[in-house]
Amino acid sequence: MIGFVASPEGKNGQRAGKAALDSWFQEAKRANWKNSSDVKAGYASASIVGAERLVSNIKGNSYRLVVAVDYERAILFIKWFGTHKEYDKIDVRTITHVP
Repeated sequence: MIGFVASPEGKNGQRAGKAALDSWFQEAKRANWKNSSDVKAGYASASIVGAERLVSNIKGNSYRLVVAVDYERAILFIKWFGTHKEYDKIDVRTITHVP
């Protein structure tokens, strides 16, 4: 996410994007997801990618957030965050982070 903040896209949409991302994090903290069906019940627009990855639209689909989910331990691992345009260039199944 550091790359996002330093980029022109980050500067232009940083406040709104940060607010939307903060909101998502707060909702995720309160969530009690046991499996991907639980995620879809709360976030119909979320994309489930494999057994442990999910993609969420942030700020009306302006940004995408890719996380790995450990449902058993209730832990989310941020794998990637960026614009929708940048998302089209990554392999969501294998990305681990962007330096």
